[in-house]
Amino acid sequence: MFRIGIISDTHNHLDARLPQLFQGVDHILHGGDVGLPWLIAELERIAPVTAVLGNTDSGIRLKETEAVQLAGKKFLVHHIVEARNLSEALQRRMDEEQPDVVVFGHTHRPCCATQGQTLYLNPGYAGKPRFNLPRSVAILSCDDGHLAARFIDL
Repeated sequence: MFRIGIISDTHNHLDARLPQLFQGVDHILHGGDVGLPWLIAELERIAPVTAVLGNTDSGIRLKETEAVQLAGKKFLVHHIVEARNLSEALQRRMDEEQPDVVVFGHTHRPCCATQGQTLYLNPGYAGKPRFNLPRSVAILSCDDGHLAARFIDL
């Protein structure tokens, strides 16, 4: 089984429990609003990381969109995604990549929904507590081609 830690909207805050929660994951996908480069370096101590730029990120060199193949599935990572109203540029990239999974952030709300053949996964907000929003991450398990997402409250 291949396990992927999914995190977003850390806003330069790394929960102290994260290394334990993500222990044993094979890869980490970060949906943007990372903060500063130190946070990616800390996540890389757990597993390889693919991360994207969020709308509040500055001082960090990341792309707006990343595509990565993991466990035989194609993942597209982009910060702001409205599945029913994709921007023209993102729609082109979706058409090019034909991802099995889209990982995103921005809303600070966990989401796991399928549209067509694509799973859209937002792990929720993992930054410092604010706005009374729940804080969470997710683990996506890929077992023999089947995907299963599990949200973990922080």
